Amino acid sequence: MLKFIKNHMVSIEGIEIYPMISLTIFFVFFSLLFLWVFKAKKDYLKKVSNLPFES
Repeated sequence: MLKFIKNHMVSIEGIEIYPMISLTIFFVFFSLLFLWVFKAKKDYLKKVSNLPFES
């Protein structure tokens, strides 16, 4: 089954760009998320973390 998929993918021209695009999107998203976590204000994080406990 995997040989069939691999042989089919090899026959498609220009398909090698898709893994690079997905890796770039993944890296950019988590880099921005990482920056947001460290730049977020502590008061905001405390307020949001206590939301589930409020009635």
